[in-house]
Amino acid sequence: MQIDQVMTKDIKTVSPSESVKKAASFMLSEDTGSIPVCDGDRLVGMITDRDVAVRGISEGKDPDCAVSELMSKDPVRIRSSEDVESAARKMSECQVRRLPVIDDSDRLVGMVSLGDIARQTDGEAEQIALEGVSERGELHKQS
Repeated sequence: MQIDQVMTKDIKTVSPSESVKKAASFMLSEDTGSIPVCDGDRLVGMITDRDVAVRGISEGKDPDCAVSELMSKDPVRIRSSEDVESAARKMSECQVRRLPVIDDSDRLVGMVSLGDIARQTDGEAEQIALEGVSERGELHKQS
């Protein structure tokens, strides 16, 4: 099964110049822990609640600072033409629960989550992703 068959297509984004406060308010209203950061329709980063809470506070950042100051640049992503098993492996290897989905022109076209995979597959791909995501998080050291 291809990613574009299970991904969420109606996604919200923030721009790199928007305030972290606005991004955090969006996360609260949408009940999500991460938002793709786009310059136009091009994915340039991701900002997570952890970026805001851990990195932002520990560095003494003001809530009005730009998203670009706290976002993770060059996020892990997957192409819409790839299959669900590839997404599960990538989630496992990179210890992430959500992947931005880009098309062949590198435009953001959706997001795929562990939940999307669980709802749409027989469970094998979900198990692959869940095992990696659940491991100790050495990959997520804040720098």
